[in-house]
Amino acid sequence: MKKTIRVLQWGLGAMGSGMARLTLEKPGLEIVAAIDSFPEYVGKDLGQVLGVGKDLGVIVTDQPETVLDRDKVDIVIIATTSWVAHQMPDLRKIINAGINVISIAEEMSDAEAQNPELAQELDQLAKQQGVTVLGTGVNPGYVLDLLVIALTGGCHSVDRIEASRVNDLSPYGPTVMETQGVGTTPEVFRQGVADGTIVGHVGFPESIRMISEALGLGVDRIEEHREPIVSNVFRETPHVKVEPGMVAGCAHTGIGYRGDKEVIRLIHPQQIHPQLEDQDTGDYIHIYGVPEIDMAIKPEIAGGIATMGIAVNMVPHVVAASPGLKRMIDLPIPAALMGESAYHRRI
Repeated sequence: MKKTIRVLQWGLGAMGSGMARLTLEKPGLEIVAAIDSFPEYVGKDLGQVLGVGKDLGVIVTDQPETVLDRDKVDIVIIATTSWVAHQMPDLRKIINAGINVISIAEEMSDAEAQNPELAQELDQLAKQQGVTVLGTGVNPGYVLDLLVIALTGGCHSVDRIEASRVNDLSPYGPTVMETQGVGTTPEVFRQGVADGTIVGHVGFPESIRMISEALGLGVDRIEEHREPIVSNVFRETPHVKVEPGMVAGCAHTGIGYRGDKEVIRLIHPQQIHPQLEDQDTGDYIHIYGVPEIDMAIKPEIAGGIATMGIAVNMVPHVVAASPGLKRMIDLPIPAALMGESAYHRRI
């Protein structure tokens, strides 16, 4: 094995800690630093925080400036927020320190889709500092965009695309329940959509833009629609109880138009315990073109696990890439890091 890639994990919540544990399993990667603001983590050995049964010699800090050292860190994986604007101060610190970065913020998967000025700043700053910045995740970043794009690779022509991801929200915590409107009434749900407190899925503009640009579909307008999934049965998780007639989830649709023609439709109904109303989970992609392609994955690709996987698996590609702000379509396809050749593929 050639020289290991030195990783700093920023954020040790559910996703960040999972990525850190996965990084520990990869012989080509090494965790050399960790950042988190949670008081109970600060000052502790990362091994204690992760519960891996041994000390790792890495002390968790809440002072980024003490560990952002390009001579000691090759790449930062940051898991702190969904929003580009919220993450910008930290991204500036990382890039100005001359360190590559992977973000799992949903809006970072194609930052220009909703934040063109911030995307331009990130790209220019990354090029000035000679580093690479990538946004990725399971969705956006993989299921409803990169996988869709890959399936069109053998097509002569594509008329339109429809893809859906049906998943179970039950494992998630109270913040997700609130942003999806779970446990509200239909009236409160609609009010939450109107005032922005209920957002549904974050990432449709990013996925639609990525697909359109990769294929040249010319999307010039995007619409999003959010509707409540009203339960007919009692459902319960550790964080919410849903009586019949209350909202169990959010049916979110994103549509990309070229002129008046619909060319991309992405559908993402998310709810707790969908099996209680005989709803199977799965990922479904239908390419209407030549040839026509219809793919189904059942049950759905596990969201949290796959987000951890794709972020860690992209580390070698980001380290080896040319400077600038990248999307998944700008780099080689992800692959599980199972052996030495996976760490040293040429770009």
